[in-house]
Amino acid sequence: MITNTNKELSNTSLWEKLHWTWAHTFVLLQFALQILLLFPAIGVFRAPIRVAAFGVGLFFLVWLPTKETKKHPATAPAIIVLVIMLLQFCLHPAINSVTAGLAQGMMYLAILSPLFWVRGLEITSIAFESLMFLMWGINTLSAVVGVLQVYYPGQFQLGLSTVVQNNPFGGENLLITLANGIQTYRPMGLTDVPGGAANSGLYALLFGIVIALKHKNPILKILGVVSGGLGLFCIYLTQIRSVLVLAAITMVVLIVVLLRVGKLARATAMIFGVTGLFVGSFAWAIAIGGQSTMERINSLFADSPQEVYQQNRGLFLQDTIERLLPKYPLGAGLGRWGMINSYFGDNTYLVSQPIWVEIQWTGWLLDGGVPLIFAYILTIYSACHAAWKIAINRKLGDFALWGGLIFAYDIGVVALTFNYPIFMSQGGMEFWLLNTALFVAANHILNQESSEIQS
Repeated sequence: MITNTNKELSNTSLWEKLHWTWAHTFVLLQFALQILLLFPAIGVFRAPIRVAAFGVGLFFLVWLPTKETKKHPATAPAIIVLVIMLLQFCLHPAINSVTAGLAQGMMYLAILSPLFWVRGLEITSIAFESLMFLMWGINTLSAVVGVLQVYYPGQFQLGLSTVVQNNPFGGENLLITLANGIQTYRPMGLTDVPGGAANSGLYALLFGIVIALKHKNPILKILGVVSGGLGLFCIYLTQIRSVLVLAAITMVVLIVVLLRVGKLARATAMIFGVTGLFVGSFAWAIAIGGQSTMERINSLFADSPQEVYQQNRGLFLQDTIERLLPKYPLGAGLGRWGMINSYFGDNTYLVSQPIWVEIQWTGWLLDGGVPLIFAYILTIYSACHAAWKIAINRKLGDFALWGGLIFAYDIGVVALTFNYPIFMSQGGMEFWLLNTALFVAANHILNQESSEIQS
């Protein structure tokens, strides 16, 4: 005779038993589409593949059933962002073209889409943790490939972005000279962009440290620490100083969260462990990367942080405030920058010529002016505040540590807006996916506890 419990188990699908959700599928699809870009044989399909990465978000938004569940606090300001984009499309006289304007608006919708379709998923604490392990595994694998690309130059490098190939320097400005005198591209990992392994390294570090802190299993602890070391090595070798600074910021924020909730032992262990990782990985990177890596990292400390930023990305922020803001307080018209302009733009009209964008703040200003900047700031603030509340919620127990991870990650992404347009990339979709999944999982736990108390 089969018991009711056994009947329930027998009627449960394999995916439910594995706590697999459409969020997991979304992450795997993004990874698969990125891998496709590494094969030169399908170079003719590069544009459709890049578009498909965002099309997946739109497809899920339309296809997945909606449920009457608690909305993420960032939902309302996100709708304001989308309304501003609609008004820009319908009313702005300097739109580049109907096609480019529509593509730009759909891009914003695709990037924000996880806020709407993820909240309808059944994301338990176990499902969320498996999602974190999936992202950790993918990014650690990419970091491992980045290490191999340095140790065996040219052997683990597949496709190279056409943007890099066609730039005025032919990609030579993205080469590094190793300690043995060999020149190679900055570690790309499982991307087609030299230096791409830096982002994977950052995720490998952040996710690895939290997994090492959270789990008692010694194997997981060791793997978490190792992935953090590999990630830092990739960051050092890519010589992308902004990501190195970002890694330090996220670590400090995570320590602050641990201290705030009274996890003194974990905070102390993290301080000593992370310090050792930064120092040990730096020594490893210098041994392989040589003098050029040493000089690049040392340049961070040659001047004050403000002067270092001003000499690099600060000029773009200054130009945005002093020149572009007075000229385009209500936006410059959709479709005038980035890959949207390259793929869909019509630049035959003088009034809507392309404008170069290096940082997110410039992109927001051009797309929607001051109203869009304030609306998106409110949207991001709502996400950060929600993650912080979860991180310090003692009712969530050990799950709150994931809130600390996402909060630290959020602060890092905010810092990245001063470096490049992350909210017009797949990184922007990841931001909203992780924040919404965290919110849904936390509410699932609290609802379960409430039901148990009432019963």
